Amino acid sequence: MSLPADDRGFTLGDGLFETVLARRGELVGLAAHLDRLAAGCAVLGLPPPDRAAAERLMRRALAAAGLEAARAAVRLTLSAGSGGRGLDRPADLEPRLIASAAPAPRPEAPARLVTATARRNDQSPASRLKTLSYLDNVLARAEARAAGADEALMLNTRGELACAAAANLFWIADGRLFTPALSCGVLAGTARAQVLARAAALGVPACETRAGPEAPAAAEAVFLTNALIGVRPVAEVDGRALAPHRLTERLSAALAS
Repeated sequence: MSLPADDRGFTLGDGLFETVLARRGELVGLAAHLDRLAAGCAVLGLPPPDRAAAERLMRRALAAAGLEAARAAVRLTLSAGSGGRGLDRPADLEPRLIASAAPAPRPEAPARLVTATARRNDQSPASRLKTLSYLDNVLARAEARAAGADEALMLNTRGELACAAAANLFWIADGRLFTPALSCGVLAGTARAQVLARAAALGVPACETRAGPEAPAAAEAVFLTNALIGVRPVAEVDGRALAPHRLTERLSAALAS
C-alpha cells in the first residue's frame, strides 16, 4: 500500500503502532495489544480502530507474506490520516490503518547492552506510548550497534533506568525482581505485564521502581522483554559480564509456553 504525501503518520509521526507475534497463525496476545492501542488512541485523541477489522488486516498481511505457518512479526500501524495544515489536524479525521508481516526468528544468544547517550523524555506522554515517532530509540540502537553491542540501555532525563531501545528492562537482586516504573518514561509492554504476573504466581517479590544506572551493575541478572523476544537474558552490561540465572530461565519458559 502506498501512502499519500500528506499522511500525518509519515510527515509528523502522528499515530501509533503495535507489533504482534504470530506463531503458526496465532496472533499471540492480540487482545492486550489492541487494548493498548485503544488506550494510546484515547491519549492522542484518535478514534480507535475496529478490532475485527484490525485482525482481518493482520491475517491478510500474514497470508500475503506467506507466513501463516511461521514465526512472524505482524505490525499494525494506525496513522491519523491525511490533511490539516502544519501541526493542526483536519476537523474530520480519517485515520489510516495498515498491516505488514515479516519473519521473526527468536534470538538465540543473550544480549549485550551499552548505556546510550540518547535519553527517554519521561516528561512526555509519548514516552509511554508506541507512537510513530521512535527516533530517540533509533539513535540509541545505532549507538549500541556502533559500540559492538546488541541493544541500548536507555536512561530518562533524570538519569534513571528506563528501558532498552525496543524492550522493557528487568533485573534480579537479593531474590527480588525489579523493573523501572512506568513513570520513568516506560512503555507498558505486554510481555512486561506477563512477567510481573508470572513472578507473582511463582511467589517472587517484584518491584516497579526508580533506580539509577548502578542497579544493573550490582544485579545478579538482567533480562529484556518484548512481544517478539519473550524473555531474553543479558550477558553483558557496559562491559560487565552476567551469568545465567534460574529465575530468568523459569520466566522465559513460562512465557514461551
